[in-house]
Amino acid sequence: MSNGEMTVYRLSPACDVGDVEEGKVYVVRVQGFADFGTFVYLNDRIKGLVHKSNVKTHHQEGETLFVRVREVRKNGNIDLEEIVPTRYRTETVAKKLSTIRLGDLPDKVGRHVTIEAEVAQIKQTSGPTIFTVIDETSAEDAAAFIEAGVRAYPEVELGDMVSVSGEVMLRNNRLQIEVSNMRVLSGEERESVNLRIAEALDQRAEPEDIPFMIESEVLERLKPEMQKVAKIIRKAIFTAQPIVLRHHADADGITAAVAVERAVTYLMRENGGDPDTEGHMFKRAPSKAPFYEIEDITRDLDFALKDLVRFGQKLPLIVMMDNGSTEEDEASYRMAKIYDIPIVVVDHHHPDESTDAYLDAHVNPYHVGGDFGVTAGMLGAELARMIFPGVESEVRHFPAVAAVGDRSEAPERQQYLDLVSNEWSEEHCKDIALALDYEQFWLRFNDGREIVKDIVCVNGNRDRHERLVALLVQEANLAIKEQLSASMPHVVEKDLGNTAKLFMLDVEIYAHRFTFPPPGKTSGEVHDILCRRNAGAPVVTLGIGPDFVVIRSRGVLMNIPKMVRELREEVIGGGVNGGGHLVVGSIKFVEGMRETVIESLIAKIEEYPVE
Repeated sequence: MSNGEMTVYRLSPACDVGDVEEGKVYVVRVQGFADFGTFVYLNDRIKGLVHKSNVKTHHQEGETLFVRVREVRKNGNIDLEEIVPTRYRTETVAKKLSTIRLGDLPDKVGRHVTIEAEVAQIKQTSGPTIFTVIDETSAEDAAAFIEAGVRAYPEVELGDMVSVSGEVMLRNNRLQIEVSNMRVLSGEERESVNLRIAEALDQRAEPEDIPFMIESEVLERLKPEMQKVAKIIRKAIFTAQPIVLRHHADADGITAAVAVERAVTYLMRENGGDPDTEGHMFKRAPSKAPFYEIEDITRDLDFALKDLVRFGQKLPLIVMMDNGSTEEDEASYRMAKIYDIPIVVVDHHHPDESTDAYLDAHVNPYHVGGDFGVTAGMLGAELARMIFPGVESEVRHFPAVAAVGDRSEAPERQQYLDLVSNEWSEEHCKDIALALDYEQFWLRFNDGREIVKDIVCVNGNRDRHERLVALLVQEANLAIKEQLSASMPHVVEKDLGNTAKLFMLDVEIYAHRFTFPPPGKTSGEVHDILCRRNAGAPVVTLGIGPDFVVIRSRGVLMNIPKMVRELREEVIGGGVNGGGHLVVGSIKFVEGMRETVIESLIAKIEEYPVE
């Protein structure tokens, strides 16, 4: 008050109850009447009551008057008394812009807030523009409306640091800020917010240091790199970066990928996502080949770039599981790097050192003295626990399924089987693995997300799981039996100079095509029979097609990736490529050089020592 003048306050439209102070005088507008008093608006959002005992003059609806705040109650009700000042001056009260974190929004519904965050997605709808913003605590949507279908705040771009003010609302049970103002931060202000969010996210993304489900020297040596991959995936989720998970289309690859898929899904939901968000932000896709083909990266890039244009999404993080370690992947990696797309690999195939130049992280047991016996399914389940520890109860049996499905002979196999033996027998784990292989064959290269959930029993319906697996195993075994009855009479035997027995089957002309089991599975089943018939002897089985050979070996210390590289150089015009594990894999070539490549391949097998 100055020179006898009273200060009368006028609340700005952005103010809420928190900006009203007891004892101060405000200019208000009459809203309506009741027997017990007069209701008034302090601004368009805040209502108060002048009890009839505190009314000084007669009023009409819409009339302006002056009131002193007697009390602001805990429930938000405001008690007022009318005053009639003789001399006064008005002063506008601006909203107190105390910046909050996105994680505080659930407690701020109906309140006006200001947040400082990074723009992670910009989606133009037929109505408002939806900005997905992230800070160190959460990711939420901010809706800005200028005109139906018209881009609000066109100066705001993906990756900008912004100050956003607006009212927190619930829309379809989802938190949303209805934007009243958005401002792009620059200079020191931007750097300060960017540094704050980056440092906090880096700490938040750090996975919990939990013990493995079993004791394994190989896993312990892999732990730092596994934690690195887990951190990269967690940070992608927290920063609203889409994830594309590519995996080998067999039981080992599927269990590895589904374990991570479940962990990612749960963490997305915990971070404020919903089922619709999951569909846009995470894609699991089986690969046609045991490596990342140009066809795969082309399809992934096509979808990612369209999503960038249509939905304002960031380009994805690519996660490779049960593939991705060999030089056959590198052409696709080079293409991904043009767009600065990060790639991580979790694999147990024999790695080529040159691939690491393209990768942000690479988990592979060969890097720490292990081998393919530590399967991708084992690695995937343990990685999933690092990403989201609460997923363990769902994926605890996955490593056992992967171990028997991929025929692991590592000590980890029995430990994982023992871990779940009370609930999942070894035979049932084998049935799940076979059911996965059989169903994935008919799914071709769709993810079959819901069917696969039932096969691996993460949907909670054990009865349906058991009936489905029993049916699929029955059908798979019938198909295998029919295939073997047609194929086995045509197996050709040859004794090699290293004392190994070589068996060859032309799967192009002596096996049913375009049905289950495919050539690789057929060759494996034939190999198993031949190993039993030749107990103790070193055995190599070749499943020969018009332009490929599937290799299965027991007791011959081969190195298939090395053989592929040598054949590529030595057989001029052969077009040789391929790979796999050291003693299990496949080789491709041009059909016209089939006999030359096969002869050279057999000669190389004969050079390797036997156990």
